Amino acid sequence: MSGKMILKRLDMDLTVCQIADIREIPVESDFYFVGRTDEEISLVCKTEDTPTETIAREDGWSAFRIEGVLDFSLVGILSKISAILAEAGIGIFAVSTYNTDYILVKKENFGRAMEVLAEAGYEVAGK
Repeated sequence: MSGKMILKRLDMDLTVCQIADIREIPVESDFYFVGRTDEEISLVCKTEDTPTETIAREDGWSAFRIEGVLDFSLVGILSKISAILAEAGIGIFAVSTYNTDYILVKKENFGRAMEVLAEAGYEVAGK
């Protein structure tokens, strides 16, 4: 990837939750992530699409993604972003897909997160 890395803000409110059954996944939604392990089923989805019944739930997340398709040979992209945000005292919840990484930040910290990343040389789109 050459030049500045572009971070694109997603225009949606997100929720991170645990659900008891995969049948609760809002499959009709255009945006969700599911992680299933031997211990839990985690779901990240639009707040408006969050199942009524959850084991645990945390609303109030905003997100951005790294624009473009990231080659698997690229190293340290998520690490660098998380380190910059950690140094600014901003926690994240990260989700990786085949194409790219999505970084969730609590809404109240989102503006500051975009500022510190821009100061670090990232291009921020969709402000």
